[in-house]
Amino acid sequence: MRIEANLTDDAVLAELGERIAGLRLGADITQQALSARAGVGRTVLQRIEAGAPVTSTNLVRVLRALDALDALERLLPPATPSPVAALALRGRARRRASGAHARRQQPPGGRERPWQWGDER
Repeated sequence: MRIEANLTDDAVLAELGERIAGLRLGADITQQALSARAGVGRTVLQRIEAGAPVTSTNLVRVLRALDALDALERLLPPATPSPVAALALRGRARRRASGAHARRQQPPGGRERPWQWGDER
């Protein structure tokens, strides 16, 4: 399954758990051995593989023990400003969001009213 925006949080966690279990099985490592190598409890590893929520620290430890920590680099590369934004910043790092993007997406007049029957036309 592809991890896409339309999946629920639970579905994404389940897919991540399946992929981590696949890495572990592909490396022919037992849950007990991997949990010891990662420095987490076996139940933590079972929760990860089952798609249950865990702390990010435990996830990082398991990925490191599987030699898959570089997957996080591919997942979230460092943010780089657009060329226009880089010129405006003049070499400084951005420290705050303006919120302009969210304001542009709102309809004129502020808050969008809730959908009602008859609006489908």
